Amino acid sequence: MPSQVDAFSAWLLDDLELKSTLFHVGQYCGNWQASTSGHRRASFHVVLHGECWLHLPARPGRAARSVALSAGDAVFLLADQPHCLSPDPLPPERGRESAREGTMTPLDTSGREAPGSLGLACGFFEFKSGLDDLMLGLLPDHVIARHDQPAQHGARQIFELIRAEALHDPQAPSPLIARLTGLLFVYTLRSLDGNEELAPCFWALMRRPALAPLVAAIVAEPGKRWTTASMAEFSHMSRARFCKLFAELSGQPPAQFVTLVRMKRAASMLSTGVSTPEAAEQVGYQSESAFAQAFKRVTGVQPGAWRRISGKNAEPAAHGALH
Repeated sequence: MPSQVDAFSAWLLDDLELKSTLFHVGQYCGNWQASTSGHRRASFHVVLHGECWLHLPARPGRAARSVALSAGDAVFLLADQPHCLSPDPLPPERGRESAREGTMTPLDTSGREAPGSLGLACGFFEFKSGLDDLMLGLLPDHVIARHDQPAQHGARQIFELIRAEALHDPQAPSPLIARLTGLLFVYTLRSLDGNEELAPCFWALMRRPALAPLVAAIVAEPGKRWTTASMAEFSHMSRARFCKLFAELSGQPPAQFVTLVRMKRAASMLSTGVSTPEAAEQVGYQSESAFAQAFKRVTGVQPGAWRRISGKNAEPAAHGALH
């Protein structure tokens, strides 16, 4: 039987097509600084060999961070944000967090790594279902996958494939690297329940035995009348303690999670031709008008428009989608 985390991963990725594209593959030596920020897209970095530091400047709700990375580690930035990788444990000067310095050279196919060099594969990814806002609302703004995490056993094999593809022809990086990195991201989701570096997000709820069953229940029955009082009772907590713990872990109120779960289910139903009134009823809305307002607030389009566009096998243009 799959764990609650695996089941939540499968639910989250259902109906989604993750598309990855490769930016560059190579190695840095000496003084350098790399970043994929400024492209208005989610991005990734996979450390092929060597060691470096990830620097993330402070932003609302999060202090500045400098994190050591080594071969086999991967960083997924789920939104465009200032950051950089460098060999220096100290962060760059303010205003230079996303600057790029140094020259990336091809990897050495002989496998001989220059002392102090760093092998890196970088690229971008997006979710092709138009549910970008839903995804970003459920996940943290960045995820660090450690090669030595027990849950990353399968991911380590994928990493070796990425490294082999990167070394195959350094002059013409294989497009398979991007596809393998997309698969690496799926494995990374499994490690989130044991990731101590996880920032507040709805996924963090899965790490608490007192709240994980509630998350699973809401996903299974989004149409149920989930009030703050009923969710607190389900979790065997007082309302005050439940709200405090939920907010500390996720950074948002319980009602927001319920809304995201309902809209994801509704979007899937509408894509198969289910009528708006039926979709509204199935996800717990007595008022079609209230449902339509909530759906547009989350996805950027009206339910009817979503159904029509999805029926034409086109990509819904969700508000805030990554381009």
